[in-house]
Amino acid sequence: MDFTQVSAIFETLRLTPPSKLTLLAGAEFTLRHYPPTPPDVDTLIVEIDSRELLEQVKVVLRAVYPAEHAVKVVGPLDAAQGKSKKWIGEKLGDLAVGDDSFPVTLFIPALPEGTSFEAFAEITAHLRAPDGCPWDKEQTHQTLRKHLLEESYESLSALDASDVDAMREEFGDLLLQIVLNSQIAYEAKEFNFTEVVKHIYDKIVRRHPHVFGDLKLDGVDGVLQNWEKLKESERKGKREEKGILDGVPTVLPALSQAQEYQERAARVGFDWPEIEGVLEKIREEIEEIKTANNPEQVKSELGDLFFVLVNLARWRDVDAESALREANTKFKRRFAHVEKGAKAQGRNLSDMTLEDMDSHWNEAKRLEL
Repeated sequence: MDFTQVSAIFETLRLTPPSKLTLLAGAEFTLRHYPPTPPDVDTLIVEIDSRELLEQVKVVLRAVYPAEHAVKVVGPLDAAQGKSKKWIGEKLGDLAVGDDSFPVTLFIPALPEGTSFEAFAEITAHLRAPDGCPWDKEQTHQTLRKHLLEESYESLSALDASDVDAMREEFGDLLLQIVLNSQIAYEAKEFNFTEVVKHIYDKIVRRHPHVFGDLKLDGVDGVLQNWEKLKESERKGKREEKGILDGVPTVLPALSQAQEYQERAARVGFDWPEIEGVLEKIREEIEEIKTANNPEQVKSELGDLFFVLVNLARWRDVDAESALREANTKFKRRFAHVEKGAKAQGRNLSDMTLEDMDSHWNEAKRLEL
């Protein structure tokens, strides 16, 4: 499609051609799952030649644009008159065209400023510019480390609470840390964000030959086993003298670290053949705790018990860290009920008997049913 044809489309729409425009062929959406265009730029999708292709375009666009986003459909170009015959405006979610109207062109007006990654990268870079923020300009990878950790935990808290609004906010805060660190790296001539994206893009393709290649794997277990083989091959390629477990971050919470160790070992066959072996090990560790006769032995045996309990969680497809967090939340909620009951009676917790507190505790449990 040439400039004259694009101009004819905008003449039909009675719009001035925008200074920024993404021009795409409908066929570009055939195998896509995400729009190949920044949403804060007007987009023109041409040569949509069937109802099926139009539906596919809609599905892909809905990954970014809301169903109520107003779009315009332009009919086929009239060669004699040099312009399109007609156009209709509809909400993206309601978009439909008769079979006799194809091929059509779809005009998608831009979303508001700040809805593309490019816009976000620009304001992040602006923070570090000479006319940017004094605090941001002073930051380094190391000074931002604590903020990255805080935002990671706040994101986990939002996930644990299944709080969708909090997830949206916290994921944005976490993204800021990644982009800001990448901007700092660019200024130090270390790397830029494009390289970060390219590295993980290549890694995903390389480690998913069953998706982006022709390798056939048997279910999730087959995927995980092949994943470890690929990582082992990568380590050899880098000539790293590292083992399978060396890639697990030392700063992970202990339960998460233990489960990751066990999962990686299991992928290469270091595991009990049946869950009964795990249950027997739990019984064994409990007996060893009973016979421990000094604090160091007790600590060691308790550590072994925690470790094998994590293994039981892994066998039952439970995330140990999340399970304990939920148990902590449950305990906090029930104990708050005990405190509330004491306050309602005008009593201090320290003055109550264990039986009194148990009564309130059991009441809290009944209220949860």
